[in-house]
Amino acid sequence: MEYITKLVKDLTEKFETTDPFKIASELGIAVFFEDLGTTLGYYNSHFRIKIIHINENINEYSKEFVCAHELGHAILHPDANTPFLKKQTLFSNEKIELEANFWAMSLLFLSVNECVTKEEAIEQYGIPMELLTSHAHKIF
Repeated sequence: MEYITKLVKDLTEKFETTDPFKIASELGIAVFFEDLGTTLGYYNSHFRIKIIHINENINEYSKEFVCAHELGHAILHPDANTPFLKKQTLFSNEKIELEANFWAMSLLFLSVNECVTKEEAIEQYGIPMELLTSHAHKIF
C-alpha cells in the first residue's frame, strides 16, 4: 500500500489540496450528486470520461469520504466500472475495494490527523472501526 500513499502525497502536493472534490475537478473527473437510494456512490467511465456518482442524501462528511473512495477507483482502477459502493462494501475483501478505502483514508487523514484523533475522524466520516484497525497504522 506504500505506492498508494506515495500517489496520494504526489497528487496533494501537485494540486495543493486534500479535498477530493477539487482533485477530481483538476483531473477532469465529473462528480454528480444523485438520489441513489441506499447506494452511497460509485465510479464509472464511459467513452474515456470518468464519472463519480454520489448519493445526494448522505451527510457532507460521508459525501467527502465517498468522493475520496471513488476518486481512488478513478486513479487506481480507471478502466474498472466498480460495483455500487454500499455500506457493506466498506468491509469488502476485494482488492480494489480495499485499495480504494486505503486511498480515501490516506487522502482525508492527511488533512485531519493533526487536529483530531483517529477515533474522532472515523466517527466524523462514518468509516467503520474495522477499517481503522486494519489500515490506520499505515496512515497515522
